[in-house]
Amino acid sequence: MSRVTPTVEGGLLTAITVILGLAAVYLPVFGAFVEFFCGVPIVVLTVRQGVRRGAVSLAASFILLTMFVGPLLSMRIALSFGLCGLVLGICMVRGFGTVQSFLTTLVTAFVAQVIAVGILMLALGVNPTDVELKAVQEAFDESFKMYEEMGVDQQAIAQLREQVAPSIELLKYLMPMILLIMAVINAAACYLTAKWIFQKLHMKFLEPLPPFHEWRFPMAFLYLAAFAILGVYWGSTRGWEILYTVSVNLAFLAMSVGFLQGLAVLSCVAEHYNVSTWLRRVIFVIIILNMLTIQIVAFTGMFDMIFNYRKKFSDEGR
Repeated sequence: MSRVTPTVEGGLLTAITVILGLAAVYLPVFGAFVEFFCGVPIVVLTVRQGVRRGAVSLAASFILLTMFVGPLLSMRIALSFGLCGLVLGICMVRGFGTVQSFLTTLVTAFVAQVIAVGILMLALGVNPTDVELKAVQEAFDESFKMYEEMGVDQQAIAQLREQVAPSIELLKYLMPMILLIMAVINAAACYLTAKWIFQKLHMKFLEPLPPFHEWRFPMAFLYLAAFAILGVYWGSTRGWEILYTVSVNLAFLAMSVGFLQGLAVLSCVAEHYNVSTWLRRVIFVIIILNMLTIQIVAFTGMFDMIFNYRKKFSDEGR
């Protein structure tokens, strides 16, 4: 790449972005993985040639993709991955730190998700939340139907329906958190794929994130959880739907952060006792697959914000 002119390099990287976008749309199964690389050429171009050329490349990629796959699909790729790539490149050009760069990319990804949902609502005249809830409900109905055909007791199926119904109803209020989770996935994919490609190109990337067992979040999330739980109670008992919706999402956010910090505490314990990497992964998978253990780990993370259990382990090691 160092021997080609900036114009040719920009054209090549724009073309690569378009090819990746087409592959993401038309390749079955693998398209979902290819999609994660769509923002990488924009990051590379922005870092090598500046913000203006990166923005021009993103706009050109969007226009070309629109010609091949239509405006809605090209908009989703441009917003979800291309824009994240541009912002990550801007952060690197301006010398932002690793955490600041990732958080900026995450905020951009979340705003992009909100904009994409808004455009879909205006263009198609449907509420994506209703569509998703209907799809989830239909999936459970098919599962219950399969159980009936297998001869499972009708009373057991009815009890299972009663247990599932509140969870499906709760999803209606968690749309902001679902968008945030999608944004986290997009931002993480952009960061990790860019890091991998930069290493292949022998280009300097951001400094590595701190080891997972050192991750700590501010105690503000503990207060947020307390106020959110109180808001959920007030909203549900007084019929304040807006307060209930906001509080449910904030509570889910705070507990998710607590869960991450709880996993970091477990990772620190594993480091302290020299537990092998594969065994840690098995333990983490078991934890994630059980709702009770998820809650226990989340509360452990919340208490760690106060008591700092990891400091006790480090003091023991001295």
